[in-house]
Amino acid sequence: MMLIGTTALPLQTIRRGKVRDVYAVDAETVLLVATDRVSAFDVVMRETIPDKGVVLTQLSAWWFEKLGGAVKHHMISADTAEILARVPELAPHADELSGRSMLCRRADIFPVECVIRGYLSGSAWKEYAQQGTLAGEKLKTGMRESDRFDAPVFSPATKAEEGHDENITIVRMNEVAGQAAVELEGLTRLVYEFGREIAADRGIIIADTKLEFGRALASDGEEEIILVDEVLTPDSSRFWPANRYVPGGPQPSFDKQPLRDYLDSERAAGRWDGNAPPPPLPPKVIVEMSARYRSIFEMLTGSSLSLVSI
Repeated sequence: MMLIGTTALPLQTIRRGKVRDVYAVDAETVLLVATDRVSAFDVVMRETIPDKGVVLTQLSAWWFEKLGGAVKHHMISADTAEILARVPELAPHADELSGRSMLCRRADIFPVECVIRGYLSGSAWKEYAQQGTLAGEKLKTGMRESDRFDAPVFSPATKAEEGHDENITIVRMNEVAGQAAVELEGLTRLVYEFGREIAADRGIIIADTKLEFGRALASDGEEEIILVDEVLTPDSSRFWPANRYVPGGPQPSFDKQPLRDYLDSERAAGRWDGNAPPPPLPPKVIVEMSARYRSIFEMLTGSSLSLVSI
């Protein structure tokens, strides 16, 4: 599979995100291309991670299909041959699009990331350890890193294409999303509970995840809220092996934790201030990241990435 850091397709560019390049196909559809770019702490690294974009696209497609009609979503097709048949001008770019492109419904994206946490980890643990809160809300005392919450905690954040996302309170979420806020939280909880049951059957804990939603036109011309971008991938979620879960500290994982750990060590050593440009990534971090992404894909789907029809 090709290593893709950026794309230049013969379509109108809508935006280039931290990972995905988004193109206009027509008035109703867009093309999402997941590159092999990688970001952490809202900073895009200079290096790319082999197979990352394919894992993100194919795993999202797998989850979208699993969700079926339970949650409406933006995916039309992640089959490269079908996409090329519908958009023939992309034929010269077939190799770079293979496995990493998704044809999607257009949507107006809500400017919030819907984060839900089943376990106290990552930035949530850091906030709790310092203030005893999560997203500004007081939590019970005495919790340890990686403890499971009695019930999943919804902790939204602002969405930033550049710069740092920021955790926000539920009050602020209501201000940003208006009347849709309650529905967004409900959909987030539904997707998380759906996903973590499936993952649990495969020996995987989904510690937390972040989702994005948008408004799109339904077939009857009315607006509806749909799930967009990606769903339950190692870019957007923390995956832990259930048989190695021991609360009270950090957990082994199948996500970009090796990158976060490396950047944390560089920051602690005073070699990085947390902003762009990031420090160069050691080859071992790149190799480990690629292996973990492939592993979680195969553990969840039961398919080898190299055998997936793309």
